[in-house]
Amino acid sequence: TFCALAERYGRDWRQWPAPYQQPVSSHVRQFQKKEATRVRFHEWVQWLLDEQVRRAGRSIGLLHDLPIGFDPGGADAWAWQDLLAKGATVGAPPDEFSADGQNWGLPPFVPYKLRAAAYGPFIETVRATLRHARGLRIDHVMGLFRLFWIPQGMTAREGAYVTYAAKDLLRILALESHRAGAVVVGEDLGTVEESMRKQLATHRILSYRLLWFEKVPPSQFPELALAAVTNHDLPTIKGLWNGSDLRLQRRLGLKPNVEGLTEIYQRLRKTTRLKKTAPAQQIVERTYRLLATAPSRLVIATLDDALTVEERPNLPGTTTERPNWSLALPLPLEGLQADPLPRKIAAALRRG
Repeated sequence: TFCALAERYGRDWRQWPAPYQQPVSSHVRQFQKKEATRVRFHEWVQWLLDEQVRRAGRSIGLLHDLPIGFDPGGADAWAWQDLLAKGATVGAPPDEFSADGQNWGLPPFVPYKLRAAAYGPFIETVRATLRHARGLRIDHVMGLFRLFWIPQGMTAREGAYVTYAAKDLLRILALESHRAGAVVVGEDLGTVEESMRKQLATHRILSYRLLWFEKVPPSQFPELALAAVTNHDLPTIKGLWNGSDLRLQRRLGLKPNVEGLTEIYQRLRKTTRLKKTAPAQQIVERTYRLLATAPSRLVIATLDDALTVEERPNLPGTTTERPNWSLALPLPLEGLQADPLPRKIAAALRRG
């Protein structure tokens, strides 16, 4: 129904005629009847997407990603609008890699309203995401404990933390993952209290450890963890090694953490024992052989590193300055399958 309405009135439900802004209104019910064929078409499209995910999950174990929120103008916000905080968005306070903090523009649930709804939206979302998956990575898992709210019209420097019922949410997550037979990874990066990590470990939720952030070698990473070199918001191996990531940030007028990036680079040179002039393929392969020493339950690589891409998929603090999330890889799927470097990385990470 949302998709059919969006075709007529635009993608953002907040700009629709007032009678259609409430999903349970009489006008929406009349629209459903009148446009039943179009609504049915969108049901069919959703079924096709679900069927493709089901077939993919039958071939390989899929690890889905659960974002911290959703589009304020999208279907989720339309359906659950009465449970959301109006006039606030979530983000992150300033830290060493984002001096001005971050505003993600996503609407937060009001904690007591979510609890009054018996956590229905959370349960529905987790259950749907795990339906065809072997695992789930929860983006910004600290959001189960607290979220950094930013009032409308203010900056990320002026936000504040709002507490959530973590015990309830963790128990729901444990129950749903057990029913689905799936592993759960919590992205516990950034500002994280040690007590939070202890609670995650108690519920057997894997920690998320990145080579870029950890001061100890991968061989000392915890077992209950997913280990990786980098992620979508951080420099690729090549972008860090040749300095292109730092140059891009400066060119865009950002405030890069030069000291932090330099420390990571120096640590990488020391552990890989490679010269500045070493080719990118050698640096990438050596780095992933180092990561393979981690005793962690899951160890993963990125396609960007496997194809020696310079640009990170997303640069926090930018929107229109660069094409975040839409940078094409340098090779199509057929080229990826034939390229020797991805196979070398896979061989290095294969541990049993």
